[in-house]
Amino acid sequence: MAAGQPRNAAAVFDALGTEYEEAFAGSAAHRASLEQLLEVMPPHGRVLDVGSGTGRPTAQTLVDAGHEVLGVDVSQVMVDIASRQVPAAEFRCADIRRMDLEDAGFDAVCMYFALLQMSRPDQAEVLRLAGRVLRPGGHLAVATVPLDVEGVSGTFMGQPVEVTSFGENAFTALVEEAGFTVLSRQSTMFVPAVPAAVPEPQMFLLARRD
Repeated sequence: MAAGQPRNAAAVFDALGTEYEEAFAGSAAHRASLEQLLEVMPPHGRVLDVGSGTGRPTAQTLVDAGHEVLGVDVSQVMVDIASRQVPAAEFRCADIRRMDLEDAGFDAVCMYFALLQMSRPDQAEVLRLAGRVLRPGGHLAVATVPLDVEGVSGTFMGQPVEVTSFGENAFTALVEEAGFTVLSRQSTMFVPAVPAAVPEPQMFLLARRD
């Protein structure tokens, strides 16, 4: 349990900055998920990257493959870092739930661990939003920590946080209920590259908008 009050996502990731990239960007499962997404993307596609962080590896991999990326993150520090590191992408500091995004404007949506500090109803809402902004047949690459927890206080890389998630099957069902067909589901235990971050289960889904 955390010592201190849980902080919102913006405060947590403002504090972490590039430490987060150092800990997690080397994930082989994350990169494999991106490779799967690239295999089903049309040439010169448009991608919405929700919770874009430092821009690496997600936005960097996508722009290197010739795609247009709009990254959205609640942390201004992360947006500033990403803008410097991946200048070929566009990054905005915003809450995805309050953005005015065009319907069917994207070929893919990425959400790598972006939902964990949202309530369960908000996670469902954001998944439905992904379906709305995707073109028919567009793809969602989403990852979470598949634990059946709701409003649990803990510590993430030294930062007090409050986490909500779902077990593997419940989260998969949530994605399907948002209008997606799940094409691939991969689970792993990831060991971050820094001692401040503890090993965690991770699940990566690739899904197609129905």
